[in-house]
Amino acid sequence: MMDPTRAILGTYGQVFIDGVWQTNINKLEASVEVEKRELKLSGSEWTTHKLGAKKGTGTMSGYKVTSDMIRRGFTKFDIYNTLGDPEAYGFERVRLINCVPDKLQLANWTAGEEVTEETAFTFEGYELLDPIVAS
Repeated sequence: MMDPTRAILGTYGQVFIDGVWQTNINKLEASVEVEKRELKLSGSEWTTHKLGAKKGTGTMSGYKVTSDMIRRGFTKFDIYNTLGDPEAYGFERVRLINCVPDKLQLANWTAGEEVTEETAFTFEGYELLDPIVAS
């Protein structure tokens, strides 16, 4: 049975770009999708699959506080995602390698509202640096 106190809250998530904590980021999503090649083999009634190329995509969003993403342009950077919760089983850290924005947001504001910034990106690899393991 799951101990509900072990569920991890996103409140404790952090984003670091090239080692600098991005305190304005309040949402990060990243995933890897793999191409699968279907193989039909003689003597088998099942279609099998061979794994092909992988594609990493993600989005980070939060409040705009600097012009860093515009200044950075389309140069590659690494994202370090950290996720921990004082009641969780541990601390997770994942490095997203060679991130490149899909587009740059130059302006997006409305009078009287906080200015938010969303950056969709692709990446070329990842490393699970610190896994969470149930004890």
